[in-house]
Amino acid sequence: MAIVGELAPDFKLQNQFGEEVSLSSLRGTAVVLVFYPLSFSGICTGELCELRDNLSMFEHSGVKLIGISVDSKFVQAKFAEQEGYKFDLLADFWPHGEVAKSYGVFLEERGIATRATFVIDSEGVLVAKFVNGPGEARSLSDYKKALELVS
Repeated sequence: MAIVGELAPDFKLQNQFGEEVSLSSLRGTAVVLVFYPLSFSGICTGELCELRDNLSMFEHSGVKLIGISVDSKFVQAKFAEQEGYKFDLLADFWPHGEVAKSYGVFLEERGIATRATFVIDSEGVLVAKFVNGPGEARSLSDYKKALELVS
């Protein structure tokens, strides 16, 4: 479970290029983890496209944006290519949803993560989180407020 004020749970997952990404390897850089239910679904695509279109907001704050879903790296690769995402999409594919579970946002009955965002400072400490239920899109203003905590 990810608790604000504590170290965020570490993980190691593959991105859409098959490269391993671990949270601990990103120390020294603030990170925003964006858990989403499924690639290619309507609300998820809309949310990630909004982040794509506002990527400079994260870059100007020195923050690495990372999307995570239970889809495979192959699905992530196609999704990123189709939508022009220039940030990592990580595959929490196997063990199925293990990272989402460690953050407390895996929906067992549906086999997916809910919409959840975790803002982690450069020391690896969770400084903010916001969680929306399925079908509830996140607001860009929530990201703007959260970025103020790490920039």
